Amino acid sequence: MHPWWLLALPFLAGALMPLQAGINGQLANNLSSVMSAALVSFVVGTLALLAIVIVQRDLPTLAALKSLSWWHLGGGLMGAFFIATAAFTGPRIGAMLFMSLILAGQMVMALLLDHQGWAGFREAPISLGKLAGVALIIGGVWLIRRG
Repeated sequence: MHPWWLLALPFLAGALMPLQAGINGQLANNLSSVMSAALVSFVVGTLALLAIVIVQRDLPTLAALKSLSWWHLGGGLMGAFFIATAAFTGPRIGAMLFMSLILAGQMVMALLLDHQGWAGFREAPISLGKLAGVALIIGGVWLIRRG
């Protein structure tokens, strides 16, 4: 059994996603630029993480940084894509449709990642129950889109 906080953290992170999209959408509107809003969002996040890493005295060594493969840096690019997409599309399609599409995309990718054991995830084959769950989520997107 997982400790309650191990389940609460991803729930909270997920709950903050539509709020983050709305805030970044307003930021983009105020700055008249989606990319500038994404940059400001990333700079603030980077400064927060830098402060935490400095306080924890956990800066990576140059040798550790040199040992990274090019694809290790992809997470940052994916984060930038997400923030820019959220700032652009979230305010245009609404929080509910935006988040249901995000969830559907996450579940389809999670299904593939688990099935293949890619990106460090443990291998867990696709099952009928998992496919049904993803189908229900996609059905939910359709229902939300219909209004």
